[in-house]
Amino acid sequence: MSSSIHLQNRFFFFNFCDKQMAEVRTHKLVEKCDVARASLPSSTTRTTSSLPLSFLDLPLAGPVYVKRQFFYQFPHSTHHFCETTLPTLKHSLSLILQHFFPLAGNLLCPPPPHKPFIRCTDHDTVPLTIIQSKSDFIHLSSNHPKSLQELNHLNPELTFATMHDDTFIFPLVALQATVFESHGLCIAITYCHVMDGKCCNHFMKSWSSLCQSGGVDLTLVENSPPCFDREVLRDPRGGIEDIFLRDYFEERSTWKDKLIDQTPKHEEYYKATIVFGRDDIEGLKRWVLAQWKKNDEFNSPQYLSKFVVVCALVWTSLVKTRCKDDDDDDEDVKEEYFRFAVDCRGRLGYPMPEAYFGNCLALCYAMLKRNELKGEDGFVNAVKVIEKTASDMKSEPFKEAEHWRSLFVKTFVLGTPLLVTGSPNFEVYETDFGFGRPTKVEMVHSFKCMSLAESRDEEGGLEVGLVCKSEEFEYLFYVIQQGIQTTKSSVC
Repeated sequence: MSSSIHLQNRFFFFNFCDKQMAEVRTHKLVEKCDVARASLPSSTTRTTSSLPLSFLDLPLAGPVYVKRQFFYQFPHSTHHFCETTLPTLKHSLSLILQHFFPLAGNLLCPPPPHKPFIRCTDHDTVPLTIIQSKSDFIHLSSNHPKSLQELNHLNPELTFATMHDDTFIFPLVALQATVFESHGLCIAITYCHVMDGKCCNHFMKSWSSLCQSGGVDLTLVENSPPCFDREVLRDPRGGIEDIFLRDYFEERSTWKDKLIDQTPKHEEYYKATIVFGRDDIEGLKRWVLAQWKKNDEFNSPQYLSKFVVVCALVWTSLVKTRCKDDDDDDEDVKEEYFRFAVDCRGRLGYPMPEAYFGNCLALCYAMLKRNELKGEDGFVNAVKVIEKTASDMKSEPFKEAEHWRSLFVKTFVLGTPLLVTGSPNFEVYETDFGFGRPTKVEMVHSFKCMSLAESRDEEGGLEVGLVCKSEEFEYLFYVIQQGIQTTKSSVC
C-alpha cells in the first residue's frame, strides 16, 4: 500500500482520535528509584573524576535535551512487570552503566572563564521512574496525530540545579517505563545533548541487548565499548574551540530566564508520522532529477539521497501549509531555513572511532525565500539547496563552523526554521529488550522540528514525524499526497 493511501486514511482517524484525546487520562506513579552503576570488584573508595567536553560539544552544552520513546507490545499486568521485568531492567542498566559511566554523572557549567565539563563519581545514579497509565496504548503508539501533552506524560522528568557559585548542574540522563495495563510498555529516555544521537543509540542498543539476555551477555558493548578519549577529535583550524567557547558563554547568560518556567506548553500541538515507502521515494528521486536535468543539465547530479528528496518535500509542504494565507507582498523577502546535522565520524580525513562518546556533528543550514518554496518549482528548489548544502559539508565539514551560532540566531530572527532530528541510520527498530521489536519509536519535539527514522515495516522506507496544530494536518497531508501523486503521474 502506498503512503498516499495511508495519508487519505488518516483524515478519518484524526477526527476519531481527537474525540478520544478529550477523555481524562490518568497516570499513577508506581515507583521512583535511582540506579547506580554496578560496583567493580576492586572498588573500595569513592572517587570523583571529570570528562572534558570537546569543541563540538560546546554548541550543544547546557539545557539542550532530546526525548525518545520506545513502544512495545506487553500484554501483562503492572504487577507482572514489577515482579519479573523490572528487576532485569534495573540489573542490566546497572551493569551497562559500568561502561557508559558518564551518563550517571552531571554536566557542570561554571561561570566564565571556566569551561563546562562532565563530573562523575562512584555514587552517581540514573533516575528510573515507573508509571502505570490508563491511556490508549494503541493510539499513542500509532502514526495518527496525538497531542504532545499526552506524549509528554511518558517522558521522565529532570531536575536542574544551581550551586552557590552560579554553576549550573544538568543531569545527563533520565529514564521512564510506562506500563499500559495488559496492553503495552513504553521505555522513554531523556538525554542531554553532550552526546549525539549515535551515542544514545549505542547506549540503548547495548542496554537492551544485555536486558534481553537476562543481564548475562555483554558481547555487544564489549565488542564496541564507548570511546571517551577527547584527543581523537581535532580542531581542524586550531581556533574553532575559542569561537565556540565565546558563543557558549553568550548563550549561557540567557539560561536563568529560560529555566525559570520549564512547564511544557503543548496543549495545541499534535504529533503525527508520515511513512514514505521505497517506491514513493524512488519516484521522487526520478522526477526531480528529470526536472533538474531538463533545466540545468550541466549542474544536475547523477544521484540524490532519500534524505534530500523526502526532507525537501516535507519542508516545501510545511511552508505551503503554514503560510497559505500569508500576504503575498512579503513573500519575496521572508526567509525560510532548513537545518540538519551530519555525523562526521567518517568524514574527517583521519581515523575516528565509531563508538566515540560525545558530539561529532556538522551543522548544515539551507535557506530559500518563502515564495521560492511555495511556487510551482518549490520542491525542486528545496532539493537543490539541500543537496548543495550536504555536498559542501562532505568536502569540508567545518567550513562555516564559526558562524553556526549566528546562523542559528538569524533563523529565528529573520525567518522560520525547520530542524531535523533523528536519523534512519540509527535503526531504532532493532532496540529489543526482550519484548520483540518496538511497535513504534517516537521522538517528542517542537513544531520547529521534524524527526526521521527508518520505516519499521518496509526496507528502504522513511518515517517522518511532524508536529502541527490540529487544523493544519488535513491540508498538510493533502499537499504531501499531491506531491507524491505528481511524481507518479507525470511523464518526464
